[in-house]
Amino acid sequence: MERIGKILMTHPSWVLGLVFLALLGLPLALWRDMDALSHRAMERQSRSMNAVLTAVRGYYAENVIDRILHHDGNTQALHNYAQTPGAVPIPATLSLELGAKLADADTSVTYRFVSDFPFTNRAPHELTSFETHAIDTFRAAPEMGEILNEEGGSFLDHSVTVATPIRMTEACVACHNSHPESTKFDWAEGDVRGVQVVTIHQPIAQNIWTFRWLLTYLVLAGGGGILFAMMQFRLARNFATINDELSANNNFLADVSAKVSKYLEPQVYKSIFAGERDVSLTTERKKLTVFFSDIKDFTATTERMQPEELTALLNEYFTEMSRIAQDHGATIDKFIGDAIVAFFGDPSTAGPAEDARACVRMALAMQDRLEELETVWRQNGLEHPFRARMGLNTGYCNVGNFGSDMRMDYTIIGAEANLAARLESIAEPGGIVMSYETFAHAHDLIEAEPLAPQRFKGISREITPYRVIREPKSNVAISTHKDGDMLVVDLQGIDPSTREAIARAVNAELARQSGD
Repeated sequence: MERIGKILMTHPSWVLGLVFLALLGLPLALWRDMDALSHRAMERQSRSMNAVLTAVRGYYAENVIDRILHHDGNTQALHNYAQTPGAVPIPATLSLELGAKLADADTSVTYRFVSDFPFTNRAPHELTSFETHAIDTFRAAPEMGEILNEEGGSFLDHSVTVATPIRMTEACVACHNSHPESTKFDWAEGDVRGVQVVTIHQPIAQNIWTFRWLLTYLVLAGGGGILFAMMQFRLARNFATINDELSANNNFLADVSAKVSKYLEPQVYKSIFAGERDVSLTTERKKLTVFFSDIKDFTATTERMQPEELTALLNEYFTEMSRIAQDHGATIDKFIGDAIVAFFGDPSTAGPAEDARACVRMALAMQDRLEELETVWRQNGLEHPFRARMGLNTGYCNVGNFGSDMRMDYTIIGAEANLAARLESIAEPGGIVMSYETFAHAHDLIEAEPLAPQRFKGISREITPYRVIREPKSNVAISTHKDGDMLVVDLQGIDPSTREAIARAVNAELARQSGD
């Protein structure tokens, strides 16, 4: 039913069509019922009239004609009784003239008394095909006493024809076999001389007013149904227009929201559109783990690059770092030049400990990815690839919407957020430095060593930083270009084994140059 309802809502004209079909079907069904009712009524009427006429003719033959024939008097029974004073009509003449009288009295009833053996002084009867068929049928089956029916008429005029056999009686046989004007002289009692045919015509329209209350109800109900269907059709068209507008608006909003989502973190975007966060100037105090990173010697690295190259490289760096941040559930606060500010703990949190551990995992994954990109960037001709320093701190910050009613920014403020930036400033390129609380939550994930206690600007207490000790996944201290004679050596944090490798590489290159 739900599927049918959707189809009808999609095609409102079908509803109007179905209503019209239903309304047209009611009078048609009524008309068919009236036709059947009329047929049955006329059939009963014709049978009754035929029985009456037969009874009248029989009564006249037995009680009038027979008495006259067996009485010595001057009265005669003649077919042309009107020409003889004192004569009376024979039954056949009575039937013929009675039929004419009935026809004149009621045009809806036709009575015919016909035979294919009329007297010679009478005009031959013009038999219809039905009358001929009836005579032949009755003669073929003399014992048959059934009535043959024939329906006729048109859509607006119904008729029923009933035929019964005219069988010769003793008086009829005596008259016809001896009458000089008879065309057949070997009649026997029981022979079929002809048929008596009664036809009743009844225009169906005459019976319509019998159902005037039903017709009135149908007219009122049909009018109400049409009005309702037209209203529904109009409403459906309005709804279709509104749906089209809503679809267009939804598509527009979806497009706009997809564009807006590029400027917001997924967590913030989802919480706003889910109605979980009000767009108002409100903040709250929460324990967060703050991440801060920037690129070492960014200005010196990029001053030799064209703006287009720098833009492409920086966007690639931010894209890779943002993907890792999103994978670990971080909320990216902002990009400041080459710096990234992110935090864990709002708008969703797994608890201070898990937030800190997730931040550490993210920082490690970022450094690993930068090592992979460093090799690619060097092969692409970048002499000084990006190397990031990262600082992590766990503490209470104010987080929420800051700004004005016309323009606001979702961000964090507080000394603990500043401490993450200060820790990043003392980290070496490719290194990670964190506060003690962050280290305490993630000590089983990393190996770290404490640095000398320090005081940072804007921080009242003394801080003991912890430097993460990690082995690079790939040795990028030494690399050569496939095209060109250039050997690149990164002197940052070189250990004795690396120095030996550098010496071997330099000697090998010098030997190759001497051989060339």
